[in-house]
Amino acid sequence: MSATVPGPQGSGAGAPALVISGLGKRYGGVQAVDEISLELGPNERIGVIGPNGAGKTTLFKMIAGDVAPTTGTVELFGNDVTRTGTARRARMGVGRTFQVSNLFRDMSVIDNVRVAARGGSSKARIFWWPQMPTDDVSQRAGEALESVGLIDRRDDQVSDLSHGEQRQLEIAMALASEPKLLLLDEPAAGLSAAERTTLRQLIEELPRTLPILLIEHDMTLALGLTDRVMCMENGRHVVTGTPDEVREHETVKEIYLGRRDKK
Repeated sequence: MSATVPGPQGSGAGAPALVISGLGKRYGGVQAVDEISLELGPNERIGVIGPNGAGKTTLFKMIAGDVAPTTGTVELFGNDVTRTGTARRARMGVGRTFQVSNLFRDMSVIDNVRVAARGGSSKARIFWWPQMPTDDVSQRAGEALESVGLIDRRDDQVSDLSHGEQRQLEIAMALASEPKLLLLDEPAAGLSAAERTTLRQLIEELPRTLPILLIEHDMTLALGLTDRVMCMENGRHVVTGTPDEVREHETVKEIYLGRRDKK
């Protein structure tokens, strides 16, 4: 599986790719996310873990621009985007995947990636422009498929792919947009053990110049892929640290693993 990714990545030397400060979301009387702050460096990979209902998905949606926060701010590459929509954030360099697959199932694999690659270009709204196999959009699409190991399935219909291959395709679509920041929303959801192994290898081989925020329920996967991990429970911050620090944290053991080691 090649680690080649089309286009330039990275958010600039030393500048944080993402800064969230005091981010909160209230739905009526329910505080779904409560005062979460986190900074993602330009070459860093951070995982956000927690049990179901911890607030991970709501946090992700506020970062991606799907949901407006009740409190706090979101900054991308030094720019306040708290009230900026998803389309603008995508044009700024945010690539993402979805917790539930969001694909054109009746189209070919390569055409799905072409749509994603075209969406980040100046031709995004020129629908009558022909797509040639040698143009820059098709080239980026092919490179993205190569990077996730799906180049041999390029002409197959998406509905013929396995669930794991569809997850790989989603990552290819995100990469084809030439992101400066990659947001992965529970990419391992519904995968078999073998598919999780493939996914882990794929993410591990992505360039370190591409900062990644990984929201994941699978604690083992998140701890194995990231430089730092933040654990949440009931919308609140529990701990942020290295994978080893989080793995050994007593509160994490209790709320996430459902136990506390006896001494």
